[in-house]
Amino acid sequence: MAPIALSFGTALALVVASAWLGALAACASGDGERPAGPRAPASGATAGASPASEDGPDARAARGRLVEQVARTTPGLDPKVLAVLREVPRHLFMPGTGLADAYADNAFPIGHRQTISQPTVVAIMTDALRLRGDERVLEIGTGSGYQAAVLSRLAREVDTIEIVAPLGEEARERLARLGYRNVQVRIGDGYRGWPELAPFDRILLTAAPPELPATLVEQLADGGILVAPVGEADDQILARWTKHGPALDRELLGGVRFVPMVSATPER
Repeated sequence: MAPIALSFGTALALVVASAWLGALAACASGDGERPAGPRAPASGATAGASPASEDGPDARAARGRLVEQVARTTPGLDPKVLAVLREVPRHLFMPGTGLADAYADNAFPIGHRQTISQPTVVAIMTDALRLRGDERVLEIGTGSGYQAAVLSRLAREVDTIEIVAPLGEEARERLARLGYRNVQVRIGDGYRGWPELAPFDRILLTAAPPELPATLVEQLADGGILVAPVGEADDQILARWTKHGPALDRELLGGVRFVPMVSATPER
């Protein structure tokens, strides 16, 4: 039988169905899905270790196998996105986690009741932004910093907001230590966006508001792209919006189930 070419919507639906069948319940307000189990990795990183020494041949080989799996299960992804997934050391954003868990195509707990995203979901959402390399990107929901690290290799600048203060602080330190110099982290309310730095060429949400926040639409540049899950708990879509003056064109990418986007932490 000939292989079946999947659209992104179909591929994403299959990813989500697989995640549910594997006991992955939903996407967290950080940067990924929430697994059913309560397991969480220990916090902190290897003291005194350099990024290079922490990313050895076993990790690189495991990452290569993961990227090959993502490419097989999600045809049509931009090769540049796959190359960045092959480059960014996911295990360094999952302190205390073994390579088998770090390079499985699953979400995984990172503490604070949050998780790091399933790599296939990261790939699909990153691809949907259609990054060329000169964009300023706003991410809502920093989590461990992994998604921001991926974006940083494809965009000029990444500005990311995390509402869970300990996660945001850990991500800020981690991203700086690993050399992601074009990422800055704010701890605060994603619904407010980052008006001082607007407009943004791209905006990415990693949790679902009931409807697209007007504040974030205002902060999107003309011609810019916003990718987000939107809707109530059991009736959500992942979509891409392109801004043309006062109008927004919407493209559906598939049905998803993310946790709600939450509000109100003082910014700093």
